[in-house]
Amino acid sequence: MTAIPVTRSIAIDSDEIEESATRSGGAGGQHVNTTDSAVILRFDVAQSPNLPDAVKRRLAAIAGSRLTREGVLVLRSEGSRSQHLNRQEARERLIGMIQEATIVPKKRRPTRPTKASQTRRVDGKVKRAGVKAGRGRVRED
Repeated sequence: MTAIPVTRSIAIDSDEIEESATRSGGAGGQHVNTTDSAVILRFDVAQSPNLPDAVKRRLAAIAGSRLTREGVLVLRSEGSRSQHLNRQEARERLIGMIQEATIVPKKRRPTRPTKASQTRRVDGKVKRAGVKAGRGRVRED
């Protein structure tokens, strides 16, 4: 049971990560047909004792369709012909997603436009209306 550091305060146990190898698609000739080089990584977000509830909620939002109904995050990596590199890349993506979920978004404080900016806006509208009004037909008296 090795701990994988994510942030200073969060580390996940390697036992929480389930990895399986499968065949990759794409180019590679006969090598692709014989080697299980793609890696599917599964991490149970809902049952993880090492993640705070707030991080779990944000991670679920970040994961989107990669999260199953049961709360399991599924990542597939098949970019390399090497199973070792694919396993490493899948773990890095998982750690990156958890790190992103630890960032608490700043609460937006709504602001009101200043009096001067409101005046400038109205003055611009009046000026533009005058330009358009000047484009009308010329009256003959």
